[in-house]
Amino acid sequence: MSDVKKSITVTQGVNKVILDEDAIVNLFHHLYYYSNKRAWENTFWLGNPVLKCPLDTWIYQEIIYEVKPDFIIETGTYFGGSALFMASICDALQHGEVITIDVDDKGNKPQHPRIKYIIGSSTSKEIVAQVKQIIGEGKKVMVILDSEHRKEHVLSELKIYSRFISSGSYLIVEDSNINGHPVRPEWGPGPMEAIEEFLKDNKVFTIDRSKEKYFLTQNPKGYLKKI
Repeated sequence: MSDVKKSITVTQGVNKVILDEDAIVNLFHHLYYYSNKRAWENTFWLGNPVLKCPLDTWIYQEIIYEVKPDFIIETGTYFGGSALFMASICDALQHGEVITIDVDDKGNKPQHPRIKYIIGSSTSKEIVAQVKQIIGEGKKVMVILDSEHRKEHVLSELKIYSRFISSGSYLIVEDSNINGHPVRPEWGPGPMEAIEEFLKDNKVFTIDRSKEKYFLTQNPKGYLKKI
């Protein structure tokens, strides 16, 4: 995805208005995000709520097909809809399992033979050890971070789970759009700031902007590819 700024000419009758592409995307981002009860909090996979932008989940299935991970680790289960979505893609490929971690057990989560639910903190030594035991050695691993969105927690997750990522696979940081990127400016340092700090000292990951090809993403600069 090119970082070159573009402009778009919009014609209304005899009037022409030139708009900056980034401005258009940010305006729609605000419309989508703050219409949460209509849009991203009203999105379902096989009847199960998925609190993600469908443009991002489409990218996820492209990555899963491309990488064909043996394991997908997700921090932040919530109702389990996104875990079911990814397990469904694994079903279509006849390959892969989903390990999803959350501090809360909301109950009534979708059950699927490719999903393993773990209850606990994603950064605790006990949970990390449990994940290591399940995965074993030499496996292709993809990780999606979607639990607590404060900078220090996300940075801790990045440092822990980056060690699981296999070459060519992805470490995805969700909701890097908050703290004014471009929504929820009141949030304070969050995922975006954690990404920036993590990449200062970690040169084996690069931001893959090609995964933002649909313009709107709730994970700007959050698709980190291990090179």
